[in-house]
Amino acid sequence: MGRGGRGDHSGTPGGVTDEPLDVAGLQRRLAEFAAARDWRQYHNPKNLASALSVEASELVEIFQWLTPEESSRVMADPGTAHRVADEVADVLAYLLQLCDVLDVDPLAALAAKIDRNEKRFPPL
Repeated sequence: MGRGGRGDHSGTPGGVTDEPLDVAGLQRRLAEFAAARDWRQYHNPKNLASALSVEASELVEIFQWLTPEESSRVMADPGTAHRVADEVADVLAYLLQLCDVLDVDPLAALAAKIDRNEKRFPPL
């Protein structure tokens, strides 16, 4: 996603909107973007999970050969910062689309996971 000519079908909408940023609104925009291009036919759980994995790997690739110290400074370089932000957006777009297709509320799922982890891993 985000780079012309790659044939990505995740549906990053172009432009800026005045709409407030919320999960449901972003999911709606992604769904509308994909529907307008007849990409919804490809948005099944298997394809979306695979695409999510690929995009997460592209994010990892930015950090692959950096030292921990260098990785902490990636946002200081405008070019690298832009790449990181694009890959984060790609990962989030596919995750939100996967949640939409599977009818998973990502915020509720995360809150429940944090609750379980707080019980599983008590403070020291």
